[in-house]
Formats: sequence, C-alpha cells, structure tokens
Amino acid sequence: MYDLQDITIRSISVSEMDNNVYLLTSRSSGAQVLIDAADDAEAILGLVAEGASDTTATAHLALLVTTHSHWDHVRALADVVGRTGVRTAAGADDAADIDVPTDVPLRHGDVGSFDGFELEAIHLRGHTPGSTALLYRDPAGPAHLFTGDSLFPGGLGNTQGDAGRFRSLYADVVERIFNYLPDDTLVHPGHGKGTTLVAERGSLEEWAGRGW
Repeated sequence: MYDLQDITIRSISVSEMDNNVYLLTSRSSGAQVLIDAADDAEAILGLVAEGASDTTATAHLALLVTTHSHWDHVRALADVVGRTGVRTAAGADDAADIDVPTDVPLRHGDVGSFDGFELEAIHLRGHTPGSTALLYRDPAGPAHLFTGDSLFPGGLGNTQGDAGRFRSLYADVVERIFNYLPDDTLVHPGHGKGTTLVAERGSLEEWAGRGW
C-alpha cells in the first residue's frame, strides 16, 4: 500500500496467474479507480471496501480500467460491473475484444480527471493492439505507472515471437515511457513484483538485441 499526498494505492494478487489488481482512492473526495478486474470478484470488492478507510469522504467507485483485453485480466469484469454499476474504460483498439462494453475508449495521451487526482493513458502497442498503461503523477514524490502486461522487471510483455509486434512494443516503451518519465518512476505491472525505470533502463539494449 502506498499512502501518498493525495491518493492511496492498494493492491491484491488474484488467480493462479498472480494477477495484480490496483485501487486508487482520493483522500479528499473518496473517488476510486480500479485497475484490472482480473479474477475473484469477492476479493476485488473487498479491496474496494478496504479503500473506503483511505478517505474521510464517502468512497465511490468512479471508473474500472482494463489495461488490455487478455482473458486473465477480465475474468471478474462482468461480475464487478454488474454488482457496482461502475463505468468502464479500456484501450480503444482492445475494446471490441472485451465482452463487457467499454464506456470510455482510451487513446494515447487521454487524461482522466477525477475528484482529487488525474490519470494519463499511455498507449503501448504490441502485447495487444490497445494495451494501455496508466500514469499517476504524484505531486509530492515519484510518478506511479501501471503497465499491465507491457513492461515488467526484466523485460517487455509477451509478443508471441512476432518480430513486428516486439519492435512496436519496444519502440513505444522506449519513447513513451523511458524517454518521457523520470528514472524514479515506480512501475506496477499486471503480474508479480514492481520495479523502477532506473532499475530497467540499463537493460534496454539487451532487450532489443534478444528480441523479447
């Protein structure tokens, strides 16, 4: 859990694939954004309920963002939406592959303004056509980047051996993340442990050379 100046970030791991689910709660307004309803709706709704203690206002789920369309990131999406009525968002190029309708199709550079914080959409093409990372710029500390399955400690997301998809993802990660954000940016991936840009920057040439 990260207790920041304006928001609190909570997370849980669900499913046999160690999917990360993230919840951002505004300390001042109670507005909440949930990232990836991957699996286990009960656990996710429990996370949302826990987030209510992170604000003095009335907590309310404002948006559920899906980082990409792969099945392991959407298994609880219909259940959570059905039980909360929350609006949904996903990359515009992935929306057609998600069974639950996408209310807010995201494009590169879109900024979502919530009561107390903002999130910027960063389109990273390659793992899926519409894979989207979400950037929170903490005014009092390092930025937080939620990368889905596009960037992990030690490498990029899986592009199934497709050289064109790898080149696309590598180019976007370099240009739209490493050349855009400071080294102290915290990376919160879709599975497993997090990292920082400075910890990964020295490996970029190695990733390019190996092609995965």
